[in-house]
Amino acid sequence: MSQKKSLLFVIYQWVLAFPIMLVITTVVALSTILLSPLLPNSKLAYHPAKIWARLSCYISFVRVKISGLEQLNPRQSYVFALNHQSIFDIFVVYGWLPYIFKWMMKAELRKIPLVGKACESAGHIFINRSNPMATKHSLDKAEAQLKNGISLVVFPEGTRTKTGEMGVFKRGAFRVATDLSLPIVPVTIRGSFDRLHRNSLHIIPGTIELIIHQPIDAAPFLPDHTAELIQKTWDEIHSAL
Repeated sequence: MSQKKSLLFVIYQWVLAFPIMLVITTVVALSTILLSPLLPNSKLAYHPAKIWARLSCYISFVRVKISGLEQLNPRQSYVFALNHQSIFDIFVVYGWLPYIFKWMMKAELRKIPLVGKACESAGHIFINRSNPMATKHSLDKAEAQLKNGISLVVFPEGTRTKTGEMGVFKRGAFRVATDLSLPIVPVTIRGSFDRLHRNSLHIIPGTIELIIHQPIDAAPFLPDHTAELIQKTWDEIHSAL
């Protein structure tokens, strides 16, 4: 992008894109707060979030390509494990992963006005890593919901990358997978870091790819080989970067 076009896009971001995204986020959060208790785990209750995610990408001139969906069974519950490159990862998953799912997210996100309440209403799982008992309670809550095709989505790194390189995976999501013998689905997000770096508000238009890998059966790793399951998942995701 030339310097002139880049400047024009920055102006567009601040004058049009960000205000529109703020309005959309507010409307969708309120819709989720109202619909989720009435229609829990329904496509209708999840539809506002899908619209929010797709509009956020379109407004930002970010295209999304998804591959590998043919490997999944729509009736099966999964634990989707993804690398975490930028805030656009949220939009890509909400907008293009055709599953009803629960996020596993940091407890601090509950404090975001409206958004935190919307996530709570939708039944997403907040993890307080500073309190082991609270973490166990949250994981137990997650396990109770993962049935009839409802899945879990988690960024095992726990936070966005600072450099574009993948970090170490935490064990929480893998405990859920092994406890319930659910397949782990490694998913590679590629291009998101190039669209928006951490601690930056400067969006760079372009393409993000969501690459779904072959599900990994957790059963052969029980009961004492969780570390090997984590490493296999990490390797699969990293292979497509």
